[in-house]
Amino acid sequence: MIFISTIRERAQQRERDTLSKYAALSAESKGRLYDEEPCPVRTPFQRDRDRILHSNAFRRLKDKTQVFLAPSGDHYRTRLTHTLEVSQISRTIARGLDLNEDLTEAIALGHDLGHTPFGHAGERALNSVFPGGFAHYEQSLRVADVLERSGQGLNLTYEVRDGILCHTKGKPADTLEGRIVKLSDKIAYINHDIDDAIRAGVIEESDIHIGIRTVLGSGKAERINSFVISVIENTTDDVRMGEKEQKCLDELNEFMFANVYTNPVCKGEESKAMALVCALYEHYAAHPDELPEIFSQICRREGAQRAACDYIAGMTDHFALKAYNDLFVPRMWNE
Repeated sequence: MIFISTIRERAQQRERDTLSKYAALSAESKGRLYDEEPCPVRTPFQRDRDRILHSNAFRRLKDKTQVFLAPSGDHYRTRLTHTLEVSQISRTIARGLDLNEDLTEAIALGHDLGHTPFGHAGERALNSVFPGGFAHYEQSLRVADVLERSGQGLNLTYEVRDGILCHTKGKPADTLEGRIVKLSDKIAYINHDIDDAIRAGVIEESDIHIGIRTVLGSGKAERINSFVISVIENTTDDVRMGEKEQKCLDELNEFMFANVYTNPVCKGEESKAMALVCALYEHYAAHPDELPEIFSQICRREGAQRAACDYIAGMTDHFALKAYNDLFVPRMWNE
C-alpha cells in the first residue's frame, strides 16, 4: 500500500479513486497566479472555497440587491442568498455526476463577488460611464485577483478563476464544474425570482403556463428538482439538460422578462439607482483624493476612473446611499 503523508494527499487520492473521468482533479490544477506552499489539510479547491467564504467581498453580498430594490419584507433574496442557492444547486448536480464538488462550490461562492450595489441597475450604470465598459463577471475576477486582502488578491487556482469569469457570457468554462455553475445560476435566479415576485404580488403561480407546470411541477422546489434531475440524467462530456426542460427554462426566462424584470413594481426605482451610481462615479473619478488608501494605490497604477469604478462596485446598497447623501444631500440644521 502506498503511504500518503498528509490529509490533503489522501483527499486527492480519493478524488482519483471515486470521481468521474470528466472531473477536474485538484492535484492536476493548472496552478495559481503565484506559487504557494500547499496546505497539509485542504486541497487547492477547498482552500479557494475558504478564501472566498472569508473574504470581505463575500460578506458584503448580504446587503446587495438581487431583483427587488429595498423590499419591505424579510424574505426577499439578496445577492448573498442567491449565491448560496446557486452553490446548493451546483453541488447537488456535481455530486450526482461524480464531479468535483469542492471546485463547483468554490466557483459558485465566488461568481458574484464583483456585483454592484442595486443589482443589474448598478451594473448598467457603471457600464455606461466607465471607459471600456463594466461587466460583473469580469469584476468578480478582478476582486479575487486584485482587490481582496488589501490589494494582494486571493490567489485562486486557474480552474476557480476560469469558472468565475465564464459563469455568464462568452466562452464556456474549461471545466464541467464551471459549466454546472453557469447553468445553476440561471436555474436559481429564475426560480427564486418567481418566488419573490409571487411574494410581492406581481405574479401568481397560476400565471405560469400550464405546459411548463406539467413538465416541471408547481412551486419552486418541484421546478428546481426537475431541472437538477434533468441535468444529471443528460450530462456526459458536457453539461446539458433534457430538451423539454431546456425549453421550459427558456420560456420561464421569457416570462420573467415580460412580467417581472421590466415590471414597474420591481424596477420602478432603478432609474434613481442608476443616477445615484453615475453621480458617485463622476464625483470620485474627479476627486480620487477622497478614496480609501487601497483605491488611491489603484488610482496611481491604473488611473482615477478605474479606482472610482472599483470603489463603487464594491459598495453595498446602504453604503452607496450613505455616500450619496453625504456628498450631495444638504444636512439639516437641527441635526
